Amino acid sequence: MDYDINWFDSRVCLTPNETAIIDSQTNESWTYAELQQRVAKVANFFYEKGIQKGDRVAILAPNHIAYFDFFFAVMKIGAIFIPLNWRLSEAELEYVIKDCKPKIIGVDPIFMEKLESMETNASFVMIDDNEYLNSCQSGQYAIDTVINEEDPLAMIYTGGTTGQPKGVVLSHRSILWNALNTTISWNLSQDDTTLTCLPMFHTGGLNVYSLPLLLVGGKVVIASDFDADRAVEDILKYKCTVVLFVPTMYHMIIQTDLFKRSNFPHMKVFVSGGAPCPLKIYHAFSKKGLAFKEGYGLTEAGPNNFYIDSKDTALKLGSVGKPMIFNDIKIIREDGVIVKADEVGELLLRGKHGFEYYWNKPEATKETIKDGWIHTGDLARMDEDGFVYIVGRKKDMIITGGENVYPLEVEHWLESHVAIDEAAVVGLPDDKWGEVVVAFVVSKVELSDQELEMFCNQKITRYKVPKKFFFLKELPKTHVGKINKVALQEKFSDYKDSTVS
Repeated sequence: MDYDINWFDSRVCLTPNETAIIDSQTNESWTYAELQQRVAKVANFFYEKGIQKGDRVAILAPNHIAYFDFFFAVMKIGAIFIPLNWRLSEAELEYVIKDCKPKIIGVDPIFMEKLESMETNASFVMIDDNEYLNSCQSGQYAIDTVINEEDPLAMIYTGGTTGQPKGVVLSHRSILWNALNTTISWNLSQDDTTLTCLPMFHTGGLNVYSLPLLLVGGKVVIASDFDADRAVEDILKYKCTVVLFVPTMYHMIIQTDLFKRSNFPHMKVFVSGGAPCPLKIYHAFSKKGLAFKEGYGLTEAGPNNFYIDSKDTALKLGSVGKPMIFNDIKIIREDGVIVKADEVGELLLRGKHGFEYYWNKPEATKETIKDGWIHTGDLARMDEDGFVYIVGRKKDMIITGGENVYPLEVEHWLESHVAIDEAAVVGLPDDKWGEVVVAFVVSKVELSDQELEMFCNQKITRYKVPKKFFFLKELPKTHVGKINKVALQEKFSDYKDSTVS
């Protein structure tokens, strides 16, 4: 085994008696040494069950210490850890299980019904509180597997809003370098504590703060689900210093009474990720004098790639900052030429934190990784000071009458309206213009198309102003809380004849 592959045991050696994990629901806590003992039992259990290098071990559960038990046990054996998305439908989940063919699935009993009708040769290990450890023998076995840094360690399935989900294979090297890059670039330390509410089947829950903080000796508080009031309570109770939520979570958090009356004395910075963040959320934190910034990442690249000092967020509103220390970026035009300052192009990323390949999808891998660069499919621009701004998804760009419209610009303006909670802008087919700009809004009071058209005309160039506004009670979301624009486009493709109940 390479000397730096099993970094967890090295960390335990340094800080055995420091708290590693806290379960916010039960208030149970585990030191690094106690977590190591659990991991050893689980690793031996897997080894006894015949799990070998390259075998897949999955988990289907809400956030639970078992994620760390399984992950670090798999790290010892050389198997591949697969956190399964419990929000998937049975058909989607069955596709993923057939694709990765796990030999063992750790299951919370609340999800057992989803698996009972599926054809799988996997053995099930029940995760009921911590009773699953009773299946594990405490004896020590000689697990002597040769593991190289490029060997797979985890596989995280992407959302799959277009086509089937893809298994993103992250190697020991990928995960280690994401953690190293994050702790160094973001100045994380042993004194930091995070609250992980994002599901750990998602790279944001697993790799943004959880694993980097365990590398550096910090503390991870896990919550099995998200409730805005309880999240704020936990941040205060456990004296969290850094947290990550997606914009939809922040939208709920800033409306809680506890948020409004708290000053969060221990918090260094609130970070938003997963989707572009509405500017009204920035303003809510700014009014309270709290550090808030936006990150950018994707499963295929760590996910962490940028750093911005919270002092710069007001001057560079909406920027994700500059590249982290150990990764490279470039922004290119369609012809591959690097763009000029403030010109929009596709964002490319490169570094040791990048994924190895898509599971069983060599053609998709070739389309994404070219000459060592990950083609993100995201559009971005860089200003003259080197700060990067994410403009939106390449596939979301609207071309109307030959003009390019980036939905994020229109969404930000709409969401600045005092009566609008959320907005999504998409392009829909049109015989005359090719595509037309259409907006979907969730409003606090009744609004009209004419009112919003006049509001948009105050700031937005005429061809960018939506031709139609749909007023919805809520916007459809993906499994990780992003607005599902594909669902909107499918439902309202013939917008002239559409009606909204």
